Amino acid sequence: MAEHPRYAPLASRALIGLEGADWRDFLHNLITQDVESLTPGDIRFGALLNPQGRLLYDLFAVGREGGCWLDVAASERTAIIQRLTLYKLRAMVTIAAVPPPVSPLFPGAGAAPAEPGWFADPRLPALGWRGYGATAPSDAALADETAYEACRLSLGVPGPADWGVEKTYPIEANFDLLAGIDFKKGCFVGQETTSRMKRRGTVKTRFLPLAFEGEPPSPGAEVLAGDLRAGQVLSTGEGLAMASLRLDRIEGADLTADGRPVRVVRPDWFEEAVG
Repeated sequence: MAEHPRYAPLASRALIGLEGADWRDFLHNLITQDVESLTPGDIRFGALLNPQGRLLYDLFAVGREGGCWLDVAASERTAIIQRLTLYKLRAMVTIAAVPPPVSPLFPGAGAAPAEPGWFADPRLPALGWRGYGATAPSDAALADETAYEACRLSLGVPGPADWGVEKTYPIEANFDLLAGIDFKKGCFVGQETTSRMKRRGTVKTRFLPLAFEGEPPSPGAEVLAGDLRAGQVLSTGEGLAMASLRLDRIEGADLTADGRPVRVVRPDWFEEAVG
């Protein structure tokens, strides 16, 4: 029997609206995702990087008539507006906070909601849909943000708490495997480093879940392969944690974190993409 969907308003996410004659060119030249082909009803996952190619902020670009919405971390919305304004120069574009709430419908089983305002999560079908001021389907159970984050972590998908700000390259956080980077679009801020990493295949570190028994390891705890450092715990949940791991040091190794055994979980979507 299919699991009934759950609906969870996300206090951690907020929207920025972009409008004006130049909004498309303006945004297309900044973020990792293609905007030129974004049409009303489309949604794209991407990021704004610093010039050195490290992650500043993740985002979802949501196509609308005459502009788009950016679904961003609520705690960073003001900083993102300020940064976008710095890049604005003479571009004819307005950038402002907009009120509709962000609410996912998860997990991704069954047909798309009939109600307007729902968009299929572009990262993974199993993540379901993201709603923007949308009404929940009648069969959806109200959940909280903790339940949604547990679903995301169970699928092995990292989040903002894992990559932080200006600490991580987007490929390390699997943006390239989760439809977060368009390598054919041309220039964007941080493009040179991002494209070089992909082209050379020099990605030694990836974010992957760790499974464990009992209490979770501490965020920031070292992951050890014997006495060799193999990574670091990032965020934790019940029975699972997200970690930054050296791929060349975890294969076949007995891993520990905080002195206790942990096990790498390689999600199906990761195995299909990386092998």
